Amino acid sequence: MENGHAKYRVAVIGSGNWGSVASRLIASNTAKLPSFYDEVRMWVFEEILPTGKKLSESINEENENCKYLPGIKLGANVIADPDLESAVKDANMLVFVTPHQFVEGICKKLVGKLRPGAEAISLIKGMEVKMEGPCMISKLIADTLGINCCVLMGANIANEIAVEMFSEATIGYRKDKEVANRWANLFTTPYFLVSVAEDIEGVELCGTLKNIVAIAAGLVDGLDMGNNTKAAIMRIGLREMRAFSKLLFPSVRDNTFFESCGVADLITTCRMYLHCNQLTIKQINTEK
Repeated sequence: MENGHAKYRVAVIGSGNWGSVASRLIASNTAKLPSFYDEVRMWVFEEILPTGKKLSESINEENENCKYLPGIKLGANVIADPDLESAVKDANMLVFVTPHQFVEGICKKLVGKLRPGAEAISLIKGMEVKMEGPCMISKLIADTLGINCCVLMGANIANEIAVEMFSEATIGYRKDKEVANRWANLFTTPYFLVSVAEDIEGVELCGTLKNIVAIAAGLVDGLDMGNNTKAAIMRIGLREMRAFSKLLFPSVRDNTFFESCGVADLITTCRMYLHCNQLTIKQINTEK
């Protein structure tokens, strides 16, 4: 508490390309918003660089992630910490941004180690498929740690945001709009516009399912089937994303698919996959 008002301390769990960019975004706001402590702890899965130096030490000395985001200063208030428990021990706002396959193990290590009243947000696109059915990453975090977890999804190519090209994102939440708005304040900058939507499953499923459509769009392009076919695949794919999402969660809202997390992320990802898959298809044809 400061002057009778709550202050929030942020930890970012993950330090890859998107994790480093997220830390930079957040740190630019914690440095100027009075409701947040300046320092942002970023948990780093420790690696040894070709120079022999530890990645966390390099980040703290150079104020940049030379492996995953070279050439971009993170902000003097970003502190890399290779100790997971140390990174989160004082934080009451936790940002999860790791590969989805590591989330469950990370959460199990954090059980009983968090501050009371801690809140989480997931920037992770994907889901866990278990014997009992699909499990959204936000639910995995919430259920394992016993805390509320929002999501942030959108057309967010990390390297473009790192150099401050304009981008949008959508925060999905369940019931507590005040918490969602606090997350929005933490992430919003003049070049990164964040909106909120009371549809956590819809927002998160958009970030998960668009990859499937993007692979199909990439194959269309690689096979030189034309722009009309490519547009049709994207439109039909968006419709099927909506239908599948509603099949899993009837509460999913149509409007969510017109947010950044929906159609915008689909378009952006399709454009990325188009080039990758075009190269792959041409390589296959050459080898035949």
